Amino acid sequence: MAKNAEEIEKALALEKKKGREFSRTVSLILVIVAVAMSLFHLYTGAFGVFTAMIQRGMHLCFVLGLTFLLYPAGNKSSLTKLPFYDVLLSIMGFTVGAYIVINYGDIVAREGAPVQADIVLGIIATLLVLEAARRTLGMVLVVIAGAFLLYAYLGPYMPGDFAHRGYSIERIAYQMYLTTSGIFSIPFGTSSTIIALFILFGTFLDKSGAGKYFMDIAIGLTGWTRGGPAKAAVVSSALMGTVSGSAVANVVTTGAFTIPLMKRAGYKPHFAGAVEAVASTGGQIMPPVMGAVAFIMAELTEISYLKICIAAALPAMLYYLSLFMMVHYEAVRTGLKGLPRDQLPSVKKSFLKGFHLFIPIAFLVVLLVKGYSPMYAAFRSIVLLVIMSMLTKATRMSFGDIIAALEEGAKGVLGVAAACATAGIVIGSITLTGLGVKLSSILIDLSGGNLLVLLILTMLASIILGMGLPTAACYVLLAALVAPALVDSGVSVMAAHLFILYFGCISAITPPVALAAYAGAGVAGADPNKVGFTACRIGIVAFIIPYMFIYGPGLLMEGIGLEIIRVIFSATIGCIALAAGIQGQFIRGCNLPERILLIAAALTLIHTGKITDTVGLGLVVAVAAGQWLTARRQVQAGRAEIK
Repeated sequence: MAKNAEEIEKALALEKKKGREFSRTVSLILVIVAVAMSLFHLYTGAFGVFTAMIQRGMHLCFVLGLTFLLYPAGNKSSLTKLPFYDVLLSIMGFTVGAYIVINYGDIVAREGAPVQADIVLGIIATLLVLEAARRTLGMVLVVIAGAFLLYAYLGPYMPGDFAHRGYSIERIAYQMYLTTSGIFSIPFGTSSTIIALFILFGTFLDKSGAGKYFMDIAIGLTGWTRGGPAKAAVVSSALMGTVSGSAVANVVTTGAFTIPLMKRAGYKPHFAGAVEAVASTGGQIMPPVMGAVAFIMAELTEISYLKICIAAALPAMLYYLSLFMMVHYEAVRTGLKGLPRDQLPSVKKSFLKGFHLFIPIAFLVVLLVKGYSPMYAAFRSIVLLVIMSMLTKATRMSFGDIIAALEEGAKGVLGVAAACATAGIVIGSITLTGLGVKLSSILIDLSGGNLLVLLILTMLASIILGMGLPTAACYVLLAALVAPALVDSGVSVMAAHLFILYFGCISAITPPVALAAYAGAGVAGADPNKVGFTACRIGIVAFIIPYMFIYGPGLLMEGIGLEIIRVIFSATIGCIALAAGIQGQFIRGCNLPERILLIAAALTLIHTGKITDTVGLGLVVAVAAGQWLTARRQVQAGRAEIK
């Protein structure tokens, strides 16, 4: 229990940590630097990005420069005094980025023949990135990246197929610092362009008050129904998750409001915490932002961002449908009621007060659908959002609000950027050593050529590697290490990458390292083990949906129209059947045989095919008909007794 308490504190601390609080003069300097960082990204969003290494070098200047000033070295470090070594690290961080920007022409001219300064700064930059990741994200990613660096260096001493020639420290430093296959790889490049702008869009939304209207509308729509507060948590977390970059952040923001409401409605604390954890985790697979992974995936797979969003939409909707039904059946089973309507916000009034703040979101979606670049769409949506906020006094953003949004946007980028830079170290090591190809061959050999076995091995690897990692870093590691094995086995690139994304994300609700569940337990005041295992139970569909779209590509909008419709229909019925079987509630309470039949029906519907779909649907109909007839006989018997 003590260990879990520590995990809860770490999970909450990582998300709630806003940095230090200094004197007015130092704080002003930090605000100026943070605002300058955000303005740099807005400038490139408006007028176009610089050459890749220059853009990424400038991004690194700001990220490392701010991180060491805002994030203390440890829990015992002062939050009001700035140690000299943090100032020194900040200057060094700014220097390693500025060196790339200032000397870019010379670096290109001597490509392949680095000078001593290149190597020294490369070593320093690598160490600074690891330390920045430790301060913002914790030790997990740092340990993984460190292990890959050692692997690149100690190649000749590795066993069996993992052995390679080995590389010198100078060669590793060059790879990490002076190429786009290291720190400045695709993930960091995406952070320096698209992700930064979308995080800024999220902070501007927050400062305009849009989040409050999201919450009020969700509560007003569902709060009066059976188990309404839990359903509101599902809806609000889905809405917030579309622009949020972290499952734990979703839990501690929306959960601070929805979890007390769920407890007040009669849900047990551990169930309330689990619902919020599962709902918040789903935000990482919900388009358009998907925890910033959609943009990285587009770059790594060379599939358009819009196609990724379209493909991810249906599985995400099924995820939330299943959770919604889990919550509903729990409310029916336990006899819970909704909240009185007079205690709920008015949907009509909330919408009328805040509808103009939804226009920039719709504008963003329209631009993306029309094929404009995410940077173009994000920048113009931010500008429109500021304009729209001015329409009413309640939402009008003052100059101070705009500055605060710019400041918080820059701070919000730091963790994601540190994760992407550190993931780049892993990518650089894999590129040097060829580990990706080796691991792919090993996984295929272990599976014996059986796709289902390979999927299970990939699932386990994804959950383990995803424990304790932010979404973006987790996805990048998995994309480099295990996705190639699926692609080599005939799985489409889109399906393979979404498969690893799902299992990397749901590690946040999978014990023993379930950060979102621990955060939910902290907010709910519940036992973390109970929250974690309950989250696994009510979020079990997340373990099944990836298999559904591997065997039924229609869920990813791949195939002909009628085939897609059939797959969607069968998958929807399967998700409802799964929720009913797990919760033991359908038309009425389910006995054990009925629960087994419903779960069997759901599993049968995973493997898309006319025969399996017919069997699965037949089982659902049989259980439904049996329950309906039983309920009807009970009603008739009751009437006869009254007479």
